[in-house]
Amino acid sequence: MLKYFFSIFVLVVLLLVTVAGFRGQKFQKPPIELFPDMDHQPKVKSQVPSTFYSDGRGNRAPITGTVPLGYAMPQHKSVDGSAGESQSPYKQVHFSGGVGYTDTGKMGASWGTGMPIEVTPEFIARGQERFNISCSVCHGATGAGNGIAGKYGLVAIANLHQDRILQMADGEIFNTITHGKNTMMGYGDRIQVQDRWAIIAYIRALQKSQGGATINDVPATERAKLESQNP
Repeated sequence: MLKYFFSIFVLVVLLLVTVAGFRGQKFQKPPIELFPDMDHQPKVKSQVPSTFYSDGRGNRAPITGTVPLGYAMPQHKSVDGSAGESQSPYKQVHFSGGVGYTDTGKMGASWGTGMPIEVTPEFIARGQERFNISCSVCHGATGAGNGIAGKYGLVAIANLHQDRILQMADGEIFNTITHGKNTMMGYGDRIQVQDRWAIIAYIRALQKSQGGATINDVPATERAKLESQNP
């Protein structure tokens, strides 16, 4: 009887030692793992050397010519050494960081209205390009809210021609593009500040194209051309 008692006692002690282990102890050799699972699988870890590649680095260098998502390609300097085309305000790499109207859409505590960047035909064309890339998939090519995303289950897509948005301040639209609203994601980390304003300028042009424009919206030089052609 005593033999069985000591046998059970030894088994219990071994079980406790196996479960608890030698806590607080340090060993030079790695522990025995009965079920290593995938703890030691061969893989590349960030910032860790790797013998898989000939240069010994785990991280791979970016492909030549690639740029971070949303950035514009650097502009070449002109022959005389000036920055030339790169001075165009919406081709500078700028996502945010300021506290003024251009970066926040706010004038004081209220949403502001007006374009902080000169609106030119080139500027609106840039806005059209960015709109077609980032916005038309939901809002549609004309901004009517009939983009392809709506056919795949996305709901509550805003029609940019509804009175609520027609009356919305430019700064609030800028904030919506930056941070998103309802089911719309924010594009502050994908679209540069200057391009957000270019998109707003194009949206305003779209809205005017649907019946909100008057002859006074046509630049004086263009009105003069029209009057000369149609006396």
